[in-house]
Amino acid sequence: MRGGLDNGMREGGRLRTWGVRLLVAAFWLAVWQLVACAVDSRIILVGPLEVLARLVELAGTGEFWASVATSLARIGAGFLGGAVSGVVLAAAASRLAAVRELLAPVMGALKAVPVASFVILVLLWVSSRDLSVVIAWIMALPIVYTNVCEGISQTDPALLEMAEVFGLRGLDRVRLVYLSQVLPYFRAAVSLALGLSWKAGIAAEVIGLPDLTIGEHLYDAKVYLDTPDLFAWTVAIVVVSVALSAVVGKGLDAALRRWEARP
Repeated sequence: MRGGLDNGMREGGRLRTWGVRLLVAAFWLAVWQLVACAVDSRIILVGPLEVLARLVELAGTGEFWASVATSLARIGAGFLGGAVSGVVLAAAASRLAAVRELLAPVMGALKAVPVASFVILVLLWVSSRDLSVVIAWIMALPIVYTNVCEGISQTDPALLEMAEVFGLRGLDRVRLVYLSQVLPYFRAAVSLALGLSWKAGIAAEVIGLPDLTIGEHLYDAKVYLDTPDLFAWTVAIVVVSVALSAVVGKGLDAALRRWEARP
């Protein structure tokens, strides 16, 4: 009885939360529509209904999905590379003070230098086709590195002492001690790095203009003053970003719950 009541309360809370979110979204869509009507210029601003109609029209073409897939694949590859590099370098830095000191200025620079500067510099060294991959890697690396380093440093000393008593070494210590302690930090890093990699990767495409990408279509919409297309592609970027964050976040949460439930 108690469990059913708790489940009902949680379900009711989720419904209220979604109801509030829908009301907020409806409010801002109405404001958008009113402002578009007040401006009354399709070149400057179009309403949400026109944008939605254009997005549906674009989604009915193969070029739309090919462009989304190309951008997603390249930026996703860069993000994965940055995440893996961040974890490996964080593990090395946690063991060797020299590595940590050597990497400190590099990571500081990666976090401080504007994305536009990186895009222009990297474009001198790689082709426009690979630009978004490198930029996504640069965005993800310092975030994952910093968070994983923090997670390792915050590992419960009692667990480390217990591991020492039981003679746990190498992968056994990583699996039984560090993984459960670092996963929440890694989860937060991935959530932040994924969004930044996606946005920076699209910005790189707008500058590099590789064929059949979201960035190329955004640039074309700007050049031809095609405001409905510009807004439609922007909405598509937001939708993909939200979907990616939800899928990756749920996957990591499930992995964390499964790990915590292990005996």
